[in-house]
Amino acid sequence: MSSVFNLAFKNELKSLNLQGVFLKELEWIPDSLGKLTWLTDLNLSGNRLESLPDSIANLVNLMNLDVSANQLVSLPESIGQLTSLEVLNIENNKIEELPWTIGHCKSLMELKAHLKAIPEAIGNLANLKILSLHYNCLKGLPTTMSNMKSLVELDVHFNQLESISESLCLVTTLEYLNVSSNFADLKELPSCIGRLQNLKHLDASYNHLTILPDSFSMLVNLQTLNLEGNPLRIPPLHIVEQGKEVS
Repeated sequence: MSSVFNLAFKNELKSLNLQGVFLKELEWIPDSLGKLTWLTDLNLSGNRLESLPDSIANLVNLMNLDVSANQLVSLPESIGQLTSLEVLNIENNKIEELPWTIGHCKSLMELKAHLKAIPEAIGNLANLKILSLHYNCLKGLPTTMSNMKSLVELDVHFNQLESISESLCLVTTLEYLNVSSNFADLKELPSCIGRLQNLKHLDASYNHLTILPDSFSMLVNLQTLNLEGNPLRIPPLHIVEQGKEVS
């Protein structure tokens, strides 16, 4: 494998795809990875990696990193030095929590992860537009998410969310919100959800919602709404009057 990285260094490659589906599964990455400072795209998905070298911090031009479907148990704290990183996919690993240094990845616009907890530092990702945290064991979302002024899409379906912080209502850029399939754990939506006036798509299906907040009628740009599988006591009249597409 060192020969591959040596060749990449010699040719000053900008894109390197070592996805397991194309090559024999990788179990380790040499420190020489850090020499590939020209790289902008790196795909290491679908292998058996248990760790990444600290030298990954030297990839100062890296914009896209995919390490999904490996055996990673953590990310190196040096990940925070990837200040050009825009897209990070760490889904389908054994990572339980992101390092606090993730908050230094100021250029990050899309993050896909399977985790058990989210660090407060995620609130520092002011340019993040897409956050996908589905199929996890999350019980709550950090209040610092209110600082994410660029967030457009948030997917937290299939978790164990017991509540959604009122602070999320300050993320007024949100257009897509999926909080479905938290089942009996999620019993209510935040009372101020009406502040999300750019929200176009809301999926809150298969939870334990019995009523909707009064501010719900303020979601004037809502185009699709899925409330299937909730024990709602009374059909929300204001939704019917507004002619929303309700499942």
